[in-house]
Amino acid sequence: MRSFPYVQLDVFTQKALEGNQLAVFTDARGLSPADMQALARETRLAETTFIFPRDFATERQKGVEVRIFTVAEELPFAGHPTLGTAFLLHGSGRRSQDGGVRLRASEPVINLELKVGKVPVAFSRDAKGQLFGEMTQNDPVFGKIHNKEDIARATGLKVADLDADLPAQTVSTGLPFVVVPVKSLATMHALAIQTKNLFDYLGTTDAKFMYFICREVERSGSKLHARMIFYNGEDPATGSAGGDCAAWAVQHGVLKSDEQAVIEQGIEMKRPSFIHVRATKDGQTVKNVRVGGYVVEVMRGEATF
Repeated sequence: MRSFPYVQLDVFTQKALEGNQLAVFTDARGLSPADMQALARETRLAETTFIFPRDFATERQKGVEVRIFTVAEELPFAGHPTLGTAFLLHGSGRRSQDGGVRLRASEPVINLELKVGKVPVAFSRDAKGQLFGEMTQNDPVFGKIHNKEDIARATGLKVADLDADLPAQTVSTGLPFVVVPVKSLATMHALAIQTKNLFDYLGTTDAKFMYFICREVERSGSKLHARMIFYNGEDPATGSAGGDCAAWAVQHGVLKSDEQAVIEQGIEMKRPSFIHVRATKDGQTVKNVRVGGYVVEVMRGEATF
């Protein structure tokens, strides 16, 4: 029997039991890819991460090695697992060690080595003294502009439900999403996606998932309302898509260059999440995509098998 400690976090929230859940295995040395996939199925969360501690010199040069799994597959990048894992590595100053990993409360930037390369997460304190993390994602790659009739058939929406002024387009800062602009909040609330139809269509495109967004919002201070539905149900907060959406929004004039905006997500499933995004537009180039938020620790445990 082997035991592996883990920590469960709620990401993109300042309130426990909201946001997007994440399990972080703090020392995954000795776990095979099959073990990690089985543990991710066991947690039944959108994603589970696994930290592989290395010597200080290697981590300083390359970053902390982290692997990300959904219930069905390993991902090269995902937003809330990156932010949550970095938050745990940063620590709160109340623990000298955490399951084999070295805490870095004095370090303003935590670098993670993911399958997409090194991803930095910068930490600061807000006006209330709360720890805030912001990752810099890869520069965006803009892909296919999708025919809205095809989007409608794949999602069960009507073409009239989609925002006529904005394109449905694939964007990737590490994980490709079709950003789908929806006209009204009422339509967003009523989404009833048949995932087979959705993924049958996605399988013919350059995108892996869809990210539905709307310029009507529920919460004061939010700029966009979002939903993401995939094979594990609905995602309360999608940081990778948040970066794609920020790049898309700056490219198409929904946001100004470097404008800080909040995407609200998870409202319909009673897991409200708030994703802070911004990106820079320099001429015709969008770069410096940043996605941030807050994280709350909710429980600790140990997996034995």
